[in-house]
Parts: sequence; C-alpha cells; structure tokens
Amino acid sequence: MSFFHSVNVAATGLTAQRFRMDVISDNIANVGTTRTAEGGAYRRKRVILRTKDDEKIVKFPFNLLRDKPPSKGEGVRVLEVNQDMSAMKMVYDPSHPDAIKTGEKKGFVEMPNVEVVDEMTDMINANRSYEANVAVVNTAKSLFRAALSIGEK
Repeated sequence: MSFFHSVNVAATGLTAQRFRMDVISDNIANVGTTRTAEGGAYRRKRVILRTKDDEKIVKFPFNLLRDKPPSKGEGVRVLEVNQDMSAMKMVYDPSHPDAIKTGEKKGFVEMPNVEVVDEMTDMINANRSYEANVAVVNTAKSLFRAALSIGEK
C-alpha cells in the first residue's frame, strides 16, 4: 500500500459526496418546476454510488514481488444518476398555466415528486459522509507529519 493510498481513497469519497450534494441541491431547486424540456413536471434524481474495485479485472497469477495483489476498498465512484419514477404529486389549482384542461383530472397540476424533508435528510447524510472523508485526509496528514518528524530528533 502506498503512503498516499488512504488520501486517494478519501478523495474519491469527497468527489462522490460533493456530486451527490449537487444533485440534491438540484432536486430542491426544482421542487416547484412543473414544466421541463422533456415535458411534464421535474422528476427527482438519485445518485447511485458503487465501489471502484468492481472495475478491476483480477489477473492470476500475479508476481508477488513486482505486482501488488488486488485489494478491496479502492474508493467509490458514481455509477449513475437516475430518475425516481415514483408517482408525481397532484395539486388542485385550476388557475395554474400547466393545469390539466380536460378529463377527470381537470384543474389538477402535476407537481414534482420531490419531498424537501427527504432531500434535506439526504443532504445531511452526504454532508456527514463528506466530513468523515475530510477527517480521514486530516488524520493522514497528521500521520505523515509524525512520520517525518521521527528522523528530526
């Protein structure tokens, strides 16, 4: 394991959680968007994360003296951003420009399937994960400094 391995792994977590917070912010910003370029109301987006070790192809036999063996825990990556296909909220507002004009749902407006409370909970979770990765980087820095100071005395 290299000296900076833990920092590299934590950096993948920092990047993934920052991206997750950006998507959550986008969801909150569009909580009232009833018209999108694709048509219809905004659909909530979700970030799917996956470990990076699934990208590796293990080649055996590997040379124990030259090659490092494959290991788990190489960090995290964003697998995909998908749309939440749960039902949209229907709000009765016949004066709204996007209200349904005919049929049994006349006067109802299709609103985004974004729940602000759920988004804020996800934001707190992403923020705590981000902070945990920052703590890993700071701890690694302290260990690096301590290792360098061993030779000073």
